[in-house]
Amino acid sequence: MNMQTYQVEQGQRVPPELGSALTEICASVGLDPRGARLIRFINNGVFLLRDDPVIVRVVLSPSFGYRAFNAVEAARWLAVHGVPAVRLLPGFEQPVQVGEHLATLWRYVPELGPVPSGGDLGGLLRLMHSKPLSPTFLDWQPMADIRRRLADAVDIDPADRYFLEQRCDHIEERLAELRFPLPQCVIHADAHLGNVIGGPDGPLLCDLDSVCIGPPEWDLTPLAVGRLRMGQPSAWYDDLAAAYGFDVTTWEGFPVLRELRELKITTGVLPIVRSNPGLREQLHRRLRTMRDGDLAAQWAPYS
Repeated sequence: MNMQTYQVEQGQRVPPELGSALTEICASVGLDPRGARLIRFINNGVFLLRDDPVIVRVVLSPSFGYRAFNAVEAARWLAVHGVPAVRLLPGFEQPVQVGEHLATLWRYVPELGPVPSGGDLGGLLRLMHSKPLSPTFLDWQPMADIRRRLADAVDIDPADRYFLEQRCDHIEERLAELRFPLPQCVIHADAHLGNVIGGPDGPLLCDLDSVCIGPPEWDLTPLAVGRLRMGQPSAWYDDLAAAYGFDVTTWEGFPVLRELRELKITTGVLPIVRSNPGLREQLHRRLRTMRDGDLAAQWAPYS
């Protein structure tokens, strides 16, 4: 593997391993990685190519590999059923695998439309949830995903690991007792406004890694938690609930889903903290507030 520092647009730098992965993946499909812009570096290394309208999503951890296959299946299902969403780059077998590297390729959608609203997300979710179930999708297993990330955690304090393992056990027990009022359907499973693109032809769902069959209440939870924990405008969630026709925060099971969502968005970075040390401060803040049972403390997004 080429360990030289990989240079991207505007002097940004990414870990050498990620730069090498992008180079090898692009070479395998005849695309040019030079000048690529890194636009996200959390669960995937997400690049916009300079010379082609293509997004390349490089898997960052082996434990996330299954999500690339899932995203491909989800994109095909959404396209068949006419749900507005990002589309795979045609003409290639996906996901693309080169040695130990795994990636998906997508058509780039310029964000030329209005900024998506909670109402836009609510409408997209209603449409998605109304479509027939697919036997090829996995069932919703949120704790398995969190435990997988915890198992892959790097540079984690043993006390933090123990706390998170206990937290998983506690939430898993409470989840098993829930009786969801809405029927199961195909859900996005990470439905927040960061995963909606304001395209020139209207809003589109993106980041399809987590699509599965599960409770629609889970898709309504991220914006509710965003209002409570991340200081997002109340109108975002209010518009979502109005467009969807259900307010998950009034359901007695919502506190459990809130705990689950907060655990998920906290642990998602555990496998990549070593390669992205800027995440540490916010990770430790979240763990402190969870330990203290502080439901009012505000969190900042990982960046």
